[in-house]
Amino acid sequence: MSFDRKIKIAPSILSADFANFGQEIQAIEAQGADWVHVDVMDGHFVPNLTFGPMAVKAFRPHVKTVMDVHLMISPVDAYIDAYADAGADVLTAHIEAGPHIHRTLQAIRGAGMKAGVALNPGTPAEAVSHLLDLTDLICVMTVNPGFGGQQFIDMTAKVRQLRQMIGDRPVHIEIDGGVDPKTAPLVVEAGADVLVAGSAVFKGGSVSTPEVYGENMRAIRAAAEGHWA
Repeated sequence: MSFDRKIKIAPSILSADFANFGQEIQAIEAQGADWVHVDVMDGHFVPNLTFGPMAVKAFRPHVKTVMDVHLMISPVDAYIDAYADAGADVLTAHIEAGPHIHRTLQAIRGAGMKAGVALNPGTPAEAVSHLLDLTDLICVMTVNPGFGGQQFIDMTAKVRQLRQMIGDRPVHIEIDGGVDPKTAPLVVEAGADVLVAGSAVFKGGSVSTPEVYGENMRAIRAAAEGHWA
């Protein structure tokens, strides 16, 4: 993975057809997805249960871009090697998920992946001020994690603060939750460059009508990039 700050659309396959993940992944990539976002939930750290390492490993052969795996689980450290083996390119852990985030990020990088740290809406930007040289991505949650389709929580002030803190470090700012053509410009203008979108990408489409996915992603990208025109 080379680093740049171009806008990246990362559809969350939590909103895909669960009976057809392989074709869904191929469809979104063919229609212009930059990354594929995989939401891992444990029913403990968040009130939902989704994918384990075996499912992520099954997704991997279909992902030709970047597999961005977001762990909404606690504890994290015991599962890092399993997600590395499953083929994650980026592995993101929540700062709220355990007491030893430095060790977690070091272990993720040590396993050969890019290391991400996620912040819930109630966690301030200052929480990662001592982690900026250990991380490759900061995921700003703009919903409380656990379910797709939630209403966007405005975290633009936090994003601006993080962007200033990051400076010229090669660290992505990712937004996860409620991203659509209305909210994308707000967070991009504040400094975000990776946009996770679930229902806003998959709504109205299917593997038999994948062009709808493309239309949805182009709408988000056009809105986001409008601030750079």
